[in-house]
Amino acid sequence: MSLLAVPGPAAADGPHGVDDLRPGAHVADQGDANSRLDGRGVQFLPRRDVPEPPDVTALSWMVTDMASGKVLAAKDAHRPLPPASTLKALFAVTVLPRFSQEKVHTVSLRDLAGIEAGSSLAGLKEDLPYRVADLWHGVFLRSGSDAVHTLAGMNGGWDKTIDDMQATARRLGARDTTVESADGFDTPGQFSSAYDLTLFGRAGLTDPDFAYFASTKQAELPEDGGPDAFGIQNTNRLLVGSHGVRPYNGLIGVKNGYTTHAGNTLIAAARRDGRTLLVTVMNPQSGSRNAVYEETRSLLDWGFEAAPRAAAVGMLPVMAPGDSGDEPQRVVHRSQPVTPLHRAAAAAQTDAEAHARYRWFLYAAGAVGVIAVAGLGTGLWWRRRKPAGSRDGEPG
Repeated sequence: MSLLAVPGPAAADGPHGVDDLRPGAHVADQGDANSRLDGRGVQFLPRRDVPEPPDVTALSWMVTDMASGKVLAAKDAHRPLPPASTLKALFAVTVLPRFSQEKVHTVSLRDLAGIEAGSSLAGLKEDLPYRVADLWHGVFLRSGSDAVHTLAGMNGGWDKTIDDMQATARRLGARDTTVESADGFDTPGQFSSAYDLTLFGRAGLTDPDFAYFASTKQAELPEDGGPDAFGIQNTNRLLVGSHGVRPYNGLIGVKNGYTTHAGNTLIAAARRDGRTLLVTVMNPQSGSRNAVYEETRSLLDWGFEAAPRAAAVGMLPVMAPGDSGDEPQRVVHRSQPVTPLHRAAAAAQTDAEAHARYRWFLYAAGAVGVIAVAGLGTGLWWRRRKPAGSRDGEPG
């Protein structure tokens, strides 16, 4: 079943019902719709039988109905803030379609060079062969900068990948995002917004591989085992249930993050009763260790209650074909065992393209018109190499 399926019939609310999915439906003032998202503070249109959104402490947040693109409520949706590792969602939208998940790459010292002190690591080892799927497990589950650096090297290098990510953001209509570090590490001049991160999460979920990795709770690294293998668990506490956080019923994933300057950030998608919601939360101020997860829970609960009758305060742009990233070589997840890399790396490399990946069925529901954003200035080149000191990953 599609994660973005259209909900079933609802009570009448005009000739097309409350769940009319036509662009602009249920926006109280269509001419002013998206300008509301430019406004300061909480944006919500009171309506009979629609509860007000919860009072949360995040500097910025947004609740979106995925199938229709309706923004149900938001606070400072375009406020530029450091994104931390939620920026890896843009990295994945950009790079994930470019390599078969069965491609084998032996990690080199060069791949691991330039990782900033304090970065989250997946635990990749030099001179050990990994499938691309292993590297993506490292990105999504452990927020591993070593996995990001390795994939960026395969993509043509760190700077090229940053430029590619900026181009993808521009194509998706993200106007608030400036990429200076592909892994989301705190870097001068790097910003995104709840609005833009929502665009990245939505685009990612149209890719079956992205959806698979974003929802994976545990994995073996490397996946096929061997003497160097070890288990890893997703650091998204709302997905796995850990550190005092209960798992959220229906959560799909997507990506969490933390750095010193960004605080906690989270893009979270969940599905209930045929409806998929996407909530983005940036930098809660309550001081609670689990605030980003509990505030996301509150916004999801509110969204599922409010969505059938809520008026939109804005609409996401309609995605056009190809807006989710480059034309993918669609690689689904394999259904048969693989030759262990630690026993036969050369054979695995020869045969890698022959293996199919496990299929994760997922369909896109409407997509996005392009809004231009400013590109990278040449003066930012130096900043990519001189990030401010920061800790990246999950707080202890």
